[in-house]
Amino acid sequence: MANTKSEVTISSYLSDFVYGGIDGSVTTFAIVAGVTGASLSPTIVLILGFANLFADGFSMAVGNYLSTKSRKEYADKVRKSEEHSIINIPEEETQEIRDIFADKGFSGKQLDDAVDIITSNQEVWIDTMMKDEFGIFEDHASPLKSALVTFVSFNLIGFIPLFAYVLSYFSESFRTNTFALSIILTSIAFFIVGSVKGRIVGE
Repeated sequence: MANTKSEVTISSYLSDFVYGGIDGSVTTFAIVAGVTGASLSPTIVLILGFANLFADGFSMAVGNYLSTKSRKEYADKVRKSEEHSIINIPEEETQEIRDIFADKGFSGKQLDDAVDIITSNQEVWIDTMMKDEFGIFEDHASPLKSALVTFVSFNLIGFIPLFAYVLSYFSESFRTNTFALSIILTSIAFFIVGSVKGRIVGE
């Protein structure tokens, strides 16, 4: 059971990791390519690259935090509204459940049994209404953790294209092939993100 909980926790932040990692590597490489094309020094590449990592990473993290929080707040509002309706107008809400399952192809005793089972548990009843009536699938991820995963992923994966320019300060061979190495490292960054995603989703 512990492993299942861990997997659920990891998977709930997978999109934040992929989102931050891909965007971090792409935007950083874009800066590397632009500065290299302008024939500016590796020092300028590093300054602009690190500025992008922290500024854009922070911006994305804040945006992710606010969007995740907004989704959760809206879902909570709908849940409270449905709970109120179930308590005060149960007949109407029961009919809505009946209509939902009738649209799914249930009929006769099957339909009656499905309605009885769903409406016998208030939490299941509300969950069903939220998913089938409003199309809301509740996100249990923490907005703060989502933001943190995005920021860390953006900076860690986004640093990879810059690593070639860090190495250029320590070796002449890296200094003469810096941009080519950055291209290779960017490809590796994509591979890392894809590998993590594949490991978690099992593909």
